[in-house]
Amino acid sequence: MATTHDDRRGTTTPLWIRRPEVLNLVAYALAALVFTGQLVALVLRGSDWPTTLSVLLGGGGAAFSWWKPWPGLAVTGAASFAVTAVGRDPLSVWMLAVLVLFSATYRGKQPLAATALVAAFFLGAFMTLGGFRGGAVVGAAALFSAIAGGATGVALRIHRDQWWMLEERAESAIATREIEATRRVTEERLRIARDLHDVIGHQVAMLSMHLGIAEIGLPEGAGSDASRQALDSARSAARTVVLETQRILALLRRGDDAPDGEALRPIPALNGLEGLVASFESIGLDVHPSIDIPAVFVEPGVGMTVYRVVQEALTNAYRHGEGAATVDVREQDGSICVTVENRVGRAQGGPGSGSGSGLGLVGMRERVESSSGRLTIDSDGGRFRVRAEFSLQGAVVR
Repeated sequence: MATTHDDRRGTTTPLWIRRPEVLNLVAYALAALVFTGQLVALVLRGSDWPTTLSVLLGGGGAAFSWWKPWPGLAVTGAASFAVTAVGRDPLSVWMLAVLVLFSATYRGKQPLAATALVAAFFLGAFMTLGGFRGGAVVGAAALFSAIAGGATGVALRIHRDQWWMLEERAESAIATREIEATRRVTEERLRIARDLHDVIGHQVAMLSMHLGIAEIGLPEGAGSDASRQALDSARSAARTVVLETQRILALLRRGDDAPDGEALRPIPALNGLEGLVASFESIGLDVHPSIDIPAVFVEPGVGMTVYRVVQEALTNAYRHGEGAATVDVREQDGSICVTVENRVGRAQGGPGSGSGSGLGLVGMRERVESSSGRLTIDSDGGRFRVRAEFSLQGAVVR
């Protein structure tokens, strides 16, 4: 029995190709109709038992061919010979044999052997027994009907297979085109990342350096305060550009591996501290926060560093500390001060230990110093304390 082909095609594909068993079912339905009509004719005519037995043999062979095509085809062909031998018109059994032949070749059986088998029974009955109403013309028609039945089955099967092959080639071509497009997009993304890194990163670094030189070269005096403040703001903006460029570079290199919404997510800042604390509370860390975000402008690079310091310190507290952790962020004398404290655990050590995102405490110090801040890490009285201090505008903390 033919199995249903995987239906991934559109509605424009003919039904008999999308559902290849349909034609097979139609052939057997017609065979059942012919067999039933012949039985009714036998009853009405009052035929003898040899004729009835020959017709039943043909119907049984057709039914058996559903599971075993070759034996069923042979039995059905032999039934046409038997009906001729008892002197009856073999037309109905002849039709059964042709329909079973069609089904066998459509299902992939060897077409030449199947057609030769049925044609041999038809031709043998005509040449040895006779009994065909209409003589040689009908005998020739029987022979060519066998050829036509086998040829039709194999032709439809070949057409179906070619249709599937063309559709698979089309699907493969589309998939190859999509892969190629993805590859080109990835290459272009990496090229843009290299250009950003080589050109923009270098130019911004040079800009920041020249702004620093200009700030150092300003003469002392009340008239230069405004210029110094403007240069300091420009350096702060340059650092923000570097941070944003680094984030864009990371997204470009990660490409499709980046989580949904990552490209539109803002960089970490002070206003994200409450959400950060809540995320640690959701995984079981007891946090006592006291966060007072300054109302005045805070340089974005400073805000990001404060966020990362709190994140790393809470990660250490969760992995290596014991009990509750306290987080204190507030403005004090023109600076923003960050303090994260927790009870010392068995695995929590000094400044050289690493944890969290992989930066460790050494990486935390480097990040703080890059924002011109000051970091103090100490363990006193069974308490582990991380304290960082930054200028609101990113100036050096003395």
